[in-house]
Amino acid sequence: MPRTDAVLAHLRTLGLDAEPTLHHNLDAAALTRHALDRGEGRLTDHGVLYASTGAYTGRSPEDRFIVREPGTEAEVGWGKVNRPIDEAHFDALLARVLDHLGTRELFSIDAVAGADPRYRLPVRVVAEKAWHAQFAANMFIEPNGQYPEHDASMFAGDTPRGFTVLSACSFKADPERDGTRSDVFILLHLTRRLVLIGGTEYAGEIKKSIFSALNFLLPRHDVFPMHCSANTTGDAADGGVTAVFFGLSGTGKTTISADARRTLIGDDEHGWSADGVFNFEGGCYAKTIRLSPEGEPEIYAASQTPGSILENVIVDENGVVDYDSEVITPNTRVSYPIGFIPNASESGVAGHPQHVVFLTADAFGVLPPVAKLTPEQAMYHFLSGYTAKVAGTERGVKEPKATFSACFGGPFMVRPATDYASLLGERLREHGAHCWLVNTGWTGGPYGTGHRHHLAHTRAMIEAVLTGALDGAETMPEPIFGLAVPTAVPGVPSEILDTRSTWADTAAFDAQASALQRMFAENFEAFADSVSESVRQAGPRLEPAA
Repeated sequence: MPRTDAVLAHLRTLGLDAEPTLHHNLDAAALTRHALDRGEGRLTDHGVLYASTGAYTGRSPEDRFIVREPGTEAEVGWGKVNRPIDEAHFDALLARVLDHLGTRELFSIDAVAGADPRYRLPVRVVAEKAWHAQFAANMFIEPNGQYPEHDASMFAGDTPRGFTVLSACSFKADPERDGTRSDVFILLHLTRRLVLIGGTEYAGEIKKSIFSALNFLLPRHDVFPMHCSANTTGDAADGGVTAVFFGLSGTGKTTISADARRTLIGDDEHGWSADGVFNFEGGCYAKTIRLSPEGEPEIYAASQTPGSILENVIVDENGVVDYDSEVITPNTRVSYPIGFIPNASESGVAGHPQHVVFLTADAFGVLPPVAKLTPEQAMYHFLSGYTAKVAGTERGVKEPKATFSACFGGPFMVRPATDYASLLGERLREHGAHCWLVNTGWTGGPYGTGHRHHLAHTRAMIEAVLTGALDGAETMPEPIFGLAVPTAVPGVPSEILDTRSTWADTAAFDAQASALQRMFAENFEAFADSVSESVRQAGPRLEPAA
């Protein structure tokens, strides 16, 4: 059966009655031509497709629902992140989504998620926009392409043995009828392995829905799923060093991991199995705000390579991209195949990490620029998942806002957060990995008064961590969280290592530190009954220095 017919047959098993025009597994050039012909986007002066995501320029986490059904409900961590929706509403919405797609020209992509052959998840994306299909092709792994040993039979027959994503971006839900919060919806049926997306054109929902699915499925196989980037210098047996970098959006995961001196495993989603780490994806999805060839040369070059897709950027009449513009959103993005990064791993796998790094952008200016964590502190900060966002896009709001996202990826963690924390603890104990906290945020004062740590200094601290220069280094106690801060780091001015001393007004620092202590303590109350006493005591417990 021709592959297009097989996809249509699969859609008919879901309830599709119509015979829409469907284009299956087109290459990037063909999908770009369709996108241009259909008015979905335009080309930059380098021949890169750029598109707008409309009203939604980021994810809609409050519109993401998990179908509550007997097969999986006991394993899901229900709450504000994992909102339940019943099967009756899901089925009714599925029928209407299929009716909608049946009237559209469709574009489908078959791919896989997971570079380790033992844990690969087949993914079929069916979208009404050509550029969404190209995004999926960029972000997932091409069967029989990048990983030629992949078994193509997982797409044989009418139904793939994996997840299907139906992206009906122009279809809007009716909250009263459909049980949704708004006209936007991202619904995951974990047993039927089906995702419905509607009401939003933001392409990131496609990849993050599959990340959510992997976060649910892989712990069943003793694989620790991680919202992190990863890079390596090679096999540990030959002296190579692998590192993973956890962090929320804006903390520097993609920037820090894209290091020309190291091999990039991936920039956002990985698993840690009994044999090491592996990338879930076949591409990268990088922020482009203030992107420059000096600061991030590899990502900048990728953003100007045909086959990439730019989102929500401002482009002048000559096709020149203004990477500094926030006119549409500060969350401008580029997606590209990972092979566009010259030092990217061909296999997408590496050994066990020797270093685990938590990146946080502390806009309160309190946390030290680098500190080594005990295993208990690692568990505490992993469950806290702290960063602070500045309200640059919110008119009239000048103060930073603390954000706590468990496991540094709360919106994607389908199971209870402590399940993932337990897997982290097991991996750290088993493989003796060192854990570090690196503040990529502010020093000398909070946002608006101080300044952000220089990227060159952050890179020097990461280099010192990964080369072992800080192993056994002399440390000084940090008074807010009881962290061990190195007294010297090669390439870093020693005066910035003691954060309190960088403030001109130390009384203001103490007040800010006390406020952040309370935020941490209040947030951690949700986990206090589920962790050991040693982990509970690993958070802020001391008053700031007088």
